[in-house]
Order: sequence, then C-alpha cells, then structure tokens
Amino acid sequence: VRAGESLMKLVSDLKQFLILNDFPSVNEAINQRKQQLRNLQEECDKKLITLRDEIAVDLYELEEEYYSSRYK
Repeated sequence: VRAGESLMKLVSDLKQFLILNDFPSVNEAINQRKQQLRNLQEECDKKLITLRDEIAVDLYELEEEYYSSRYK
C-alpha cells in the first residue's frame, strides 16, 4: 500500500513539475495571447480613428450651420 501511495505521489509530482516547468509551451501560449491582443488593439485603434474622423466631419458641419445661422 505504501509503495502504491509513494508511486502515486511520484506521478503527481512529475505531472506538477511538467506543468510548472514546461517553458516552451508556456511561452508559446503567451506569444499567441500577445498576438491576439495586438490584433484586437489594432482593430480598436482603426475603429477609434474612423469614429474620430466621422465626429470631426459632423462637428465641422454643425459649426458651419451654427455660425451661418441667423438665430445665434
């Protein structure tokens, strides 16, 4: 029984060691996540630039309307 428990503990320790010290797979997962986040950042930046440009055009039109209005 003790030998079986000792073997189970050894297997558990080996699994834990492999999980905690598997640096290539951990680094690969980190690099994939980093790339996903960079893609998301680029997408958000593009959307924000588009939104900024649309707001600038609308603001310009509103300013033109306001300053040319006779009801100021």
